[in-house]
Amino acid sequence: MRGRVVEVDGDVTAAPFPGGIGLSHLRVYDTTAPDGLAGGTPHLHTVCTEAYAVVAGAGAVQTLTAAGYAEIPLEPGAFVWFTPGTIHRLVNGGGLEILVLMGNAGLPEAGDMVITFPPDVVASADMYEPAAALPEHDRTTAGPGEAARRRRDRAVPEFRGLVAAVEAGDPGPLRAFHEAAAALVRPRLATWEAIWRDGPKAAADRTGEQLAALAAGVAGHLAGASVHRLPPPPAERRLGCCGTLGTYMP
Repeated sequence: MRGRVVEVDGDVTAAPFPGGIGLSHLRVYDTTAPDGLAGGTPHLHTVCTEAYAVVAGAGAVQTLTAAGYAEIPLEPGAFVWFTPGTIHRLVNGGGLEILVLMGNAGLPEAGDMVITFPPDVVASADMYEPAAALPEHDRTTAGPGEAARRRRDRAVPEFRGLVAAVEAGDPGPLRAFHEAAAALVRPRLATWEAIWRDGPKAAADRTGEQLAALAAGVAGHLAGASVHRLPPPPAERRLGCCGTLGTYMP
């Protein structure tokens, strides 16, 4: 009897992805920012940990936390991750491609990302939302990509300013950005809790149920094992903060 491989078409409820994470294939932007470096838009996540598994090319990820600034080289086989609150920016040294794993699948797409726009912009949801959003005609590689470049070019100088302040021993601007980021996402928290409860938390709860079953000598869940497969992402890719995204799971 041949085993059956289930083709999954984005239905994570029918076939939960491992651990409630999200997975996408990233080709880092190769256009040049105002500081002369090619790459993506600096930003942070407020509750999600992000990981990079480098599959091709070369470059670096620049990070900024309260502990300081760092620049981590990236090459095939490298694996890097960072926790919520880390401002990060990818720099493309040539052909940089990454498999990106995001904790709390669904939350990044629901707004768990705050870009390093100037203080007056991040202090106001009315100013931030239109600055961060991409217009409908320019959200994928089918569009010109100008909106994503403008967004990146607006964020990079502020990121460099935050780095300079931290390196000069002044944590105030970074602390103010963190506080503004928290205020921006606060209205979304009720929606996020539902996404977390039905996704990542449910995945952890299933493990707890399986541990309890095994402890009781019950192995029924093993008989319900299944194998699933996702096709490669489509040729038309979404424009993200760091580059073009081929998304496997939301």
